[in-house]
Amino acid sequence: MATGRLVQKDWYSMLGAKSTDSLTELKQKYQKLAIKYHPDKQSADVPAGELEERVQRFIEIDQAWKILGNEETKKEYDLQQRESELTHYWPIDAHVHLEDMSWDSVEECYSSVCRCGGKYTLSKNETEDVSLVCCNTCSLIIEIIKDS
Repeated sequence: MATGRLVQKDWYSMLGAKSTDSLTELKQKYQKLAIKYHPDKQSADVPAGELEERVQRFIEIDQAWKILGNEETKKEYDLQQRESELTHYWPIDAHVHLEDMSWDSVEECYSSVCRCGGKYTLSKNETEDVSLVCCNTCSLIIEIIKDS
C-alpha cells in the first residue's frame, strides 16, 4: 500500500511520545504540552524571541495532535514512517514500470503481484507522489518507474 506524504517531522517526538503509546497516552502528553506552550498561558515577562519560539512549539504540538489524535491520519502516518524506515534499511526488490502494472477500474488503482503472493497497490492519486510501494503481506518493496 502506498500513501500520500505526512512524513515531514517526527510527530511522536513533538509530543514526547512513542508509536506504541495508546491514544489516551498521546492525548495526555498533548494536553500537558499544550498547556505549557499555549500563548495565553505565557507570562508577560517572557522575552519576545522566546515567546515566538513557544508559540511555534505550540503550533507544532497542535499539528502533531491533529495527525496522531485521529485514527485514520495516525495509521497513514505510521505506514509512511514504516515505508521510510524500510527504504533506508531494506533494499528495493524490483523496479516496475507503471504501465506494466494491472489497472483495476473498479478500485481505481494499479496493482502488481508480489513473489510472496501478496499485492503491491498504488491508487491513481498516488501515482504522482509515490515511487516506492510495499507489499501488503511481506516486507518487499518495489520502485515504480514512471515513463514521461
